[in-house]
Amino acid sequence: MNITGRKIVVTGASRGIGRATAEALARAGGRVALVARSPEVEAVAAAIVAQGGQARGYLADLGNATEVDDMARRVVGDFGPPDIVVNNAGAGRWLYVEETPVEEVVSMMAAPYFAAFYVIRAFLPPMLERGSGYIVNINSPAAWMPWSGAAGYTAARFALRGLSASLRLDLRGTGVQLLDMVLGKVSSSYFEHNPHSEERLPAVTRLVPTLAPEQVAAHILRGIEHNRRKIVAPFMLRLVLAMRALAPQVVDWMIWRTGARRAPRNSDHLRR
Repeated sequence: MNITGRKIVVTGASRGIGRATAEALARAGGRVALVARSPEVEAVAAAIVAQGGQARGYLADLGNATEVDDMARRVVGDFGPPDIVVNNAGAGRWLYVEETPVEEVVSMMAAPYFAAFYVIRAFLPPMLERGSGYIVNINSPAAWMPWSGAAGYTAARFALRGLSASLRLDLRGTGVQLLDMVLGKVSSSYFEHNPHSEERLPAVTRLVPTLAPEQVAAHILRGIEHNRRKIVAPFMLRLVLAMRALAPQVVDWMIWRTGARRAPRNSDHLRR
């Protein structure tokens, strides 16, 4: 799909991957609606406009269906129905089940899963009516290769994976396409906003180079332009996921052995 002149929605666009993606799509000639719950998104849109791009920021809590519907009406009123939707909004710390506050596991399901569902639900009807469109769902390798100490986070990513898989079947023959983006570690502010998460990454993941947000944006841009169905980046992550598909027990053991593990229980009472 040619980006020039396309109407594009990017969620989670106030920083990191979302911001870099919105900037790249605007440079490629897209008309970009940037969506986030942080007021920073309006400044990001203004910076794109100052550099000659076409962009506008929209505030919305994407885990709230009413706010998403209101945002969608404003976007369609300003730009018209989008040609491309990039679902990037996501949050969540890596915690064991008993460490996870109830409100936090709810927010982890709200973004990315409910956010993507609500946004797709809001913008899909005009795409189907037109017979064309492109949806990008940005996901984590945790949805294909879980690691310990991140149960709530992993479950939300599995939900997004399930949405993509089912939606791909639903969209067959409609002219609307879907791209799954599966990304390794990205040098964004994620770990700053989610303390103690990075230390739970399995050591085996050090084999996978860290991506910059701008590199991710370039992958997304090429994926849309070349009508890709799935992109796993970087290349080493593709190899790791392929190894898990071939030998899941071996790779799962390596992930467990080099990742977060509970402290051993005191078994003195068993020896008495």
